Amino acid sequence: MIFINACSSVKVLNSWKADTMDAVKDNNILVIARTANTSARIAFENEIVKELAARNIKATASFTKFPKLNPDQEITEEKEMEIKNLIQNAGFNGVILTIIKEQQELTKTVTDGGYYAGGNYYGYYPRYYNGFYGYYRNPMSYSTLGNYVEQTSTTYTAHNYILETVIYDLDQTDDKQLVAVVTSKLEEPENADKTAKQYVSAIAKSFDKK
Repeated sequence: MIFINACSSVKVLNSWKADTMDAVKDNNILVIARTANTSARIAFENEIVKELAARNIKATASFTKFPKLNPDQEITEEKEMEIKNLIQNAGFNGVILTIIKEQQELTKTVTDGGYYAGGNYYGYYPRYYNGFYGYYRNPMSYSTLGNYVEQTSTTYTAHNYILETVIYDLDQTDDKQLVAVVTSKLEEPENADKTAKQYVSAIAKSFDKK
């Protein structure tokens, strides 16, 4: 994940929750953020664990329990069994996994200036603003006067991300383990910590009753 801009926002695009969602609240949950960016992984996992703890749900960040685990590594069948045994032997029977489904790159242009910013009496408004008639006759109130600010344009590349969080109850059979899916769009995320808080506050609602 690359976090660059100060105009970040989180929008939930779609969400689904199974009727058996409440059962997973009693599970011992492993939280995994699937990204090669370590700081983003830590931020997202910590925020999810923090939010679950506030709901009295037991959860552990994968980077603390399995620091050598590389969530973004391609998984073979052999590696799959290794991870399965790792999770089961550690006593986890629930998983929350967050992954990047899509990265969108866009070019934006911000334009500023192209207007009159006022006269030379900036900071001394009471000298001629007090009283309508006095201001109305003051030369500084005419539209033909003032300091013109030249128009400037700045073009930059921004990134949006489509993130998906899936929640599994490992006590169930394979066809019933999936209990929730939340897909969200991160628009020009600023940094891992701030974005994680915004994102998690949205997905955490999956644990709340409708």
